[in-house]
Amino acid sequence: MLTDTHCHLYYDDIKKNLKEILNRAKESGVNRFICPSTNMNDVYECLQIAKSHDQIFCSAGIHPHDAKDAPEDYIEKIYDLMNDKSMVAIGEIGLDYFRNISGQDIQKKCFKEQLFIAQKINKPVIIHNRNSDKDMIKVLLEFPDVIGVAHCFSSDLEMANKFLDIGYYISFSGNLTFKNSHLPMVAKELPLDRILVETDSPFLSPEPFRGKSNEPSRVRYVAEKLAEIYSISYEKIAEITSNNASKLFNLND
Repeated sequence: MLTDTHCHLYYDDIKKNLKEILNRAKESGVNRFICPSTNMNDVYECLQIAKSHDQIFCSAGIHPHDAKDAPEDYIEKIYDLMNDKSMVAIGEIGLDYFRNISGQDIQKKCFKEQLFIAQKINKPVIIHNRNSDKDMIKVLLEFPDVIGVAHCFSSDLEMANKFLDIGYYISFSGNLTFKNSHLPMVAKELPLDRILVETDSPFLSPEPFRGKSNEPSRVRYVAEKLAEIYSISYEKIAEITSNNASKLFNLND
């Protein structure tokens, strides 16, 4: 069975068909889901979905795009939210210097504040990193007791190894399957006990669905690509990545 470690189930195009989407996921062998929030509005939708389904878990955090609009009391709210048993991580948090929707200084401030929460309550973090490799590692090194996952990894092997060196996991999404992607060459060099799979639904549908709305059932295509890369069975990849998810997020099997 597979674990989709990153799917935004509260987006309208998923939420309105959630029952059918979860049924398709089950038919594809996907039995656990982590639904990360991106701000203090959608986190409550995320939590409601998780509390209504035994195998859906969630996280609380401010995405770098939303850092400029973070409410003054967001830190207090995250601490409160993390008391719920459905909450398994702080995230989605990080830095995004590609779009710069929030200023870089604001992004870094918000990021560090949330890493401090994770450090204080011993929770893993779900990291968003886009065009910010240098600052990303610099900030993470300030919090050596925090571990987590580099979600939807898209950087190079050097950056992957920097994440691994500080205890982080690497998660691959649909972009692993894209034609001419450099990611298979990166993945091949990484230890299997530090790999996760995800969809980032409703974004980044894998081949042959590229350009269409994504959903958790398609995490199977990411796992199948990893099986091809590592020359092992799909069943073994599913087992390993799900065990990795259990370990990182302290999930019940």
